[in-house]
Amino acid sequence: MFCSQAGARPRTWEASPPEHKKWVEVFKACDEDNKGYLSREDFKVAVVMLFGYKPSKIEADSVMSSVDPNTSGIRLKEFLDIVRKKKEAQLYRNEVRHIFTAFDRHYRGYLTLEDFKKAFKQVAPKLSERIILEVFREVDQDSDGHVSFKDFEYAMNSGQKQA
Repeated sequence: MFCSQAGARPRTWEASPPEHKKWVEVFKACDEDNKGYLSREDFKVAVVMLFGYKPSKIEADSVMSSVDPNTSGIRLKEFLDIVRKKKEAQLYRNEVRHIFTAFDRHYRGYLTLEDFKKAFKQVAPKLSERIILEVFREVDQDSDGHVSFKDFEYAMNSGQKQA
């Protein structure tokens, strides 16, 4: 119930011209031999430069398997699309974290049923207590009486996929 309605807004985001320019510059800097594409290792360096972390083997494999098999690597257009999607996901995760933090009024790192009741009273005052309890139980995946950020994020992401 909650998952089907959570995060129903579409995720579309475009880079600002300065940000787009930065991405192109990173691509060019990582394409040291001016091959016109990034190898697997070049891509990893680019991700470190833009996002501050080294992508896992699984992430690198996933990206490399999605590129045109007739090329030896990731072309600029593909790279820009990959970076845009990563940035979009990063912004969405930050938004989910912000919402979770707003609900977590006592800064405990988890939400209780009381936190849910107070939050829903503000955003959906006519929602019955029974519905709020159902939502809480659905989001509390391990049924420990607490909704962790991981539980909350999973519910929000499930709502995105179903929307």
